[in-house]
Amino acid sequence: MQNINNKEEITIDFPNNSLVAIIVGNHNLNLTKLEKLLDVNINLFGNQFNISGESKKIQITKTIINNVYTKLSNKKINKLNLNFMEFETEFRMLAGKSSSNFDLNDHQVINQDKLVTWKKHIFPKSIGQKKYLNALNNYELVFGLGPAGTGKSYLAVAKGIDMLKKGLVEKIILTRPAVEAGERLGFLPGDMKEKIDPYLRPIYDALYEMMPSDRVEKKIQSGEIEIAPLAFMRGRTFTNSYVIVDEAQNTTSVQMKMVLTRIGEGSRMVINGDLSQVDLPKGQMSGLKESQKILNKIEDIKLIYLEASDVIRHPIVAKIIKAYDNINKDLQ
Repeated sequence: MQNINNKEEITIDFPNNSLVAIIVGNHNLNLTKLEKLLDVNINLFGNQFNISGESKKIQITKTIINNVYTKLSNKKINKLNLNFMEFETEFRMLAGKSSSNFDLNDHQVINQDKLVTWKKHIFPKSIGQKKYLNALNNYELVFGLGPAGTGKSYLAVAKGIDMLKKGLVEKIILTRPAVEAGERLGFLPGDMKEKIDPYLRPIYDALYEMMPSDRVEKKIQSGEIEIAPLAFMRGRTFTNSYVIVDEAQNTTSVQMKMVLTRIGEGSRMVINGDLSQVDLPKGQMSGLKESQKILNKIEDIKLIYLEASDVIRHPIVAKIIKAYDNINKDLQ
């Protein structure tokens, strides 16, 4: 490493020129965006990356490029679909670490945090998601709390499919309050399935992204995957099942207690919700908000709080969430 005018400079090189071309992107677009994101200068000479700037920022840049190259080499990333989001993912994973921890070997541990589905392997894409996945792996009851776009439902569905594929559970049960917590479906046209499907669409989307469509349909028909509104869970006991309760901020106290007490032998449950988007009638306590106060000291239950920094959608979404959070604080 050289020191030039109070700036440092390093060179890293890779043996596979075709992978280097993929990393760089069309017209060096990925490098241009990485320079802007990290405030460094990156020049490419053949298969060598020359990186200059502040020492810490250089190390972050080196680690990000190394990790993307390693994932491409190990087919952890689809070469045809590589875009700058992969670089942003690596940046988010590093963002919570101190400068002494920016080490490639240390950061490689994220490759072990893998969920295997029929169509793809899924990894956490932020520090918060990593903590959430760790909780899903080690606790029988997990609460995922945080804004939309943080991957709560997506990772929960992936974990359920991973366990079903490995034979660790016999079925996946996906449920949520159908409409505005009161589940008032009568005014909608169609039969019961047609009434509830629009409200369960995000769950269907996640399933079809991780499983071939014919397999999804077969497993729904066989009962290995069950998707139903929360009201249908009364009076049941879940055994050898992976249960996901989505949009739980719209459960009432009675509904939340009801579903929590359905857990049977060999089952796991994930409760997900965003307390900033409660649709309950004014003055009615959210069952999710109440449960986190009641259950937060039970050792066998894990509450994970995801934040705007864990949002995996367009970067502007995280900024929007932060702006709303700030104005809400000012109004309190």
